Amino acid sequence: MNEGNSTKKTITMFGLIMMIFTSVYGFANTTVAYAQMGLASIIWYLFAAVFFFLPVGFMMAEYGSAFHEAKGGIYSWIEGAVGAKLAFTGTFIWLASWEVWLVSTSSKVWIPMSTFFAGHDTTQTWHLGSLSSTQTIGLLAVLWILFVTFTATRGMDKISKISSLGGTMMIALNILFFVLSIAMIFLSGFHMAEPVTGVNTFIKSANPVFASPLGMVSFIVYAIFAYGGLESMGGVTDSMKNPKRDFPRGILISAGIIAVPYSLTILFWGISANWHSVIGKEGVNLGNITYVMMSNLGYTFGTHIGMSSSAAITLGEWLARFTGLDMFILYMGSFFVLIYSPLKSFILGTPKDFWPERVTKLNKKGMPSNAMWMQAAFVIVIILAVDFFGGRNSKNLYQILTLMANVSTSVPYLFLVGAYPFFNLNNDIEKPYVFFKNKKMMWATSILVFLVVLFAIIFTLIEPIIEHAWMDAFWTIIGPVAFGAIALILYGNYARRTRNKNL
Repeated sequence: MNEGNSTKKTITMFGLIMMIFTSVYGFANTTVAYAQMGLASIIWYLFAAVFFFLPVGFMMAEYGSAFHEAKGGIYSWIEGAVGAKLAFTGTFIWLASWEVWLVSTSSKVWIPMSTFFAGHDTTQTWHLGSLSSTQTIGLLAVLWILFVTFTATRGMDKISKISSLGGTMMIALNILFFVLSIAMIFLSGFHMAEPVTGVNTFIKSANPVFASPLGMVSFIVYAIFAYGGLESMGGVTDSMKNPKRDFPRGILISAGIIAVPYSLTILFWGISANWHSVIGKEGVNLGNITYVMMSNLGYTFGTHIGMSSSAAITLGEWLARFTGLDMFILYMGSFFVLIYSPLKSFILGTPKDFWPERVTKLNKKGMPSNAMWMQAAFVIVIILAVDFFGGRNSKNLYQILTLMANVSTSVPYLFLVGAYPFFNLNNDIEKPYVFFKNKKMMWATSILVFLVVLFAIIFTLIEPIIEHAWMDAFWTIIGPVAFGAIALILYGNYARRTRNKNL
């Protein structure tokens, strides 16, 4: 971004809404939601919109307007509210969530590629020598991380513009999905593939794993993950033409624009996909669920308009191919940005003397290449550990990767929300924009949102332990705990060095 233009008042309310929508909304989140809870996931997505998305959006707006010139992003926000130690710990875990994303997506990226070429996911049949398909995917994921890191250190971040093509294709995919689904309603005589037997259908999960009260509550983490990304929007308030009026309106409108399509999309999946016959069959996992359901949509639509079985299968395969190509382009564009952007932001935000010079040194292209290769080495170790020791099959692998990503992404919000009351009450901080002016409302909202996120994480961690899924429990817990411990050790060493230097 050209920093010289960062203070121009160019962003309108419509522009803000579009930025929030593209940063937060994810089509693939709806297929994961349907796979995990069926139509019962709708109520939790609405719950997360009201009790997480809206209040956190207003908090991020206040943070962003107060620290709009800070380069450290959420590190600067938390430091200004509660000090450097908690800021470093929270931001380090935030960085960890992106590391987990790199681990998770480097394995998933091969599924859309295989779907594009074959019309369906073939990765479960890939074998290299005596290695299993999961281990083979792990090695390919390692090669992908090496390729992306090597390319990004050369300053080829313009490749990320490919994601704009993927965004256009994703809009087309959403339109195609809604057109086919609405047509299916009439073609089927207003009958859904997933039977609606009353209110119970929207409360009780079709998936037995999430059927218990504990399982249902733990699903909130999936909903929070689906609404994640708002923290990146807080810094745009200084670039808005009328932030005091347009930002809160933009948040409210965005909440509706995102929550309604999320809920409608999940509901419309029930038109073409019966949970037990499509989701519950062998070979379906959280990595390929989007392509399986799009292929099923094409096949079901084809049969309803009188196509032969073979022709309907072909239609489904081509719909899956289009989805695979779109998702691969989106993944590729995202990788070239996320392989360096969070890391660079974190390094620039923390104190200059915290890191050794070789870590903070930028190459000729303005990239922290040494830090990026250290990051690559760490991510590769985690990939090999998860893919070779995380589970015996791909379904278990992608379940673990999804749990790791969801929890790691949710934990930093505990720091952001927990620090907010202290930020709000600190009169020494200049706040150009304030939404929570009533202190009682501010405290009530902060505590409620904090507890929603906290209990969602706790229940997500407890659920696999109760089910004796020890490997799931280990990989779900190890991320935030390990990164939190590492952050405290690193900061402790830095504090001691600083004290000794001042003696």
